[in-house]
Amino acid sequence: MTTKIYEALKWASSFLQEHGRDENVGEIVLKHLLDYNRTELLLNMREDLEENDWMQFQELVHKHVKGQPIQYLIGYEYFYGRKFFVNEEVLIPRPETEELVEGVLHRIQKHWKNTEQLELVDVGTGSGAIAISLALENKQLTVHTVDIAEESIQVAKRNAQELQANVHFIHNDLLNYFIEENKKVDIVVSNPPYIPHEDWLGLDEVVKDHEPYRALVGGEDGLEFYRRFANDLPQVLKEKSLVAFEVGVNQGEQVADILRKAYPNSNVEVVFDINGKDRMVYMVNG
Repeated sequence: MTTKIYEALKWASSFLQEHGRDENVGEIVLKHLLDYNRTELLLNMREDLEENDWMQFQELVHKHVKGQPIQYLIGYEYFYGRKFFVNEEVLIPRPETEELVEGVLHRIQKHWKNTEQLELVDVGTGSGAIAISLALENKQLTVHTVDIAEESIQVAKRNAQELQANVHFIHNDLLNYFIEENKKVDIVVSNPPYIPHEDWLGLDEVVKDHEPYRALVGGEDGLEFYRRFANDLPQVLKEKSLVAFEVGVNQGEQVADILRKAYPNSNVEVVFDINGKDRMVYMVNG
């Protein structure tokens, strides 16, 4: 007996719901297996699924229900309109981080002439989503990106190659390389680990058991990396500069205070995301 696309989606939706998982996963998996975009999927709802696709579909949905992130199972996630390869060595790019990229692009436009060449460093690159998106969206930027994990850099390099982005990769810790080389930059961007250790213990198993701890947890209170940044930034930033951080919910003002103490004369703002959560902190100097 054949199964139609709409029947497969209906089955997945109720099965996922029953197990407390996101019911959109069925659509993600089918688009992947059939190599369809959303429109094509909707137009072909009454078509029969090949037996092989139906078997694979059920297998992937079952694996996800058992706790495996669907992005690791299919091997990619979309970010800023582009397809990024991901595996368990990197965080899965999130939609709210697209807002950080958007905010950086907007502030570059506002604070610099579009003829100026700018040096930007993305710290803790993971899949390379932030660095690669910025490099492709704005040709003024010379983009450097740092990660402490060689495994993450390999993933980011693969993405840069696939997407033909010109990004320089540095295997190091935070801003150490720039301090040692006495190299100054215009812009520092980071989505650092910011989850307090206690909170990590209570995370959903899909995240806790699969996404890298080093990319999630920022010490006991989640603010460890922002303090280290505040310490290092004065040695790395040019006089006219921009800093952009993603932060955890309810960390906005705390991170803003850390930056204000390091740079009393700067303009620091906390920006809320599309869901009304304090998600980004920007600091502009000069």
